[in-house]
Amino acid sequence: MTDSVKYLLPEDKLPKAWYNLAADLPAPLPPPLHPGTLQPVTADDLAPIFPRAVIEQEMTQERWVEIPEPVCEVYRLWRPAPLIRARRLEKALDTPARIYFKYEGVSPAGSHKPNSAVPQAFYNKQEGVKRLATETGAGQWGSSLAFAGSLFGLEVEIYMVRISYNQKPYRRALMETYGARCIASPSPLTNAGRAILEKSPESNGSLGIAISEAVEVAATRDDTKYALGSVLNHVCLHQTVIGEEAILQMEMAGDRPDVVIACTGGGSNFAGLAFPYIRENLKNGGKTRVVGVEPASCPSLTRGRYAYDFGDTGHLTPLTKMHTLGSTFMPPGSHAGGLRYHGMSAMVSHVKELGLMEARAYWQTECFAAAVQFARAEGIVPAPESSHAIKGAIDEALRCKAEGKAETILFNLSGHGHFDMQAYTDFFAGNLRDVAFEEEELKAALEALPKVG
Repeated sequence: MTDSVKYLLPEDKLPKAWYNLAADLPAPLPPPLHPGTLQPVTADDLAPIFPRAVIEQEMTQERWVEIPEPVCEVYRLWRPAPLIRARRLEKALDTPARIYFKYEGVSPAGSHKPNSAVPQAFYNKQEGVKRLATETGAGQWGSSLAFAGSLFGLEVEIYMVRISYNQKPYRRALMETYGARCIASPSPLTNAGRAILEKSPESNGSLGIAISEAVEVAATRDDTKYALGSVLNHVCLHQTVIGEEAILQMEMAGDRPDVVIACTGGGSNFAGLAFPYIRENLKNGGKTRVVGVEPASCPSLTRGRYAYDFGDTGHLTPLTKMHTLGSTFMPPGSHAGGLRYHGMSAMVSHVKELGLMEARAYWQTECFAAAVQFARAEGIVPAPESSHAIKGAIDEALRCKAEGKAETILFNLSGHGHFDMQAYTDFFAGNLRDVAFEEEELKAALEALPKVG
């Protein structure tokens, strides 16, 4: 049999709680620090930009956090999401490996991002917030928060990294369809944006800059809070519905993964799939290898320094201990806009430091080649970010072929590429280039890291 096989959980198997890896880590996570005092951040420090419920989830050490029923009600629009065995890809690769993927592109916004956008919008609405400000790279988070805001009656203002704003007009159109306002970043609307434009009027922007703009808006308006689509602990928490479902679906398939793979930019979809499996490794004797795959043009896990750094370019955020390329690092333009972030989630970074995961980096042209091979076998056109996970899975499958091992590979297909077709057009025309960052720029950015004892 060569047809791909779907494993669908019934609706009553939708997870009732999010999983918090912090409860099971063998060493505690280093706390975020107030940039002025260098003391651990308190709930009161975060209150100007986040609702209280989100702050509690950011700081909690509880293993399980109940999913509110209004959030479950929205989740049921697309969850549980399918697990699919990629038999046609297995045949194309002539590998003895069994390849499965968890497909998050079935959400209304086309990616995993609504898993956190929906609860964040819910908690803000519950606390009387009227407006949300956020940033977005490729636009998947922006469109997801726009979708969630439309459901809960919230205005949403989105600062989209300029290079992606120009590359992905249909992603902008989707945000506007859901009722959000989308602004190219850096913009002339904020102090942070104006400062960047004064130095570099043609700036492509970065997630660090866009975060500064969105945080500034939230901090200076009483009716507005900030929402982040990756990196922070509460976002990783919300995404674990992916891995909790996958564990049940792999049991349905009568299989268990030898290796779990996801792309890593800020860390959210990786955490979503991988953290429940890391729990199984830590608590239940699991032996699953966990691999994060990042772009070689913005390699925070493989080239970054594990240090305290700002999460944004304008230095408005707390200091977080993470793998970072430096908050002033400006990654080259690439079509995987969601992976162009200078830092990695503190929790994912900590997992890497503890030796609980592996990391590797690929160039975008080899990832697009893998995405095309996958699309021609399985029929799904992947998002550029997701293509990194596919490349990782194909490499693992080819390793199994070379070694004669029938291992099981599970990867997260975090979103579809229907709004990213210009990237594929550029790839087929030979116009997609692998642009390396300047080593001197990385060195300068790392030398500018905050001095924390």
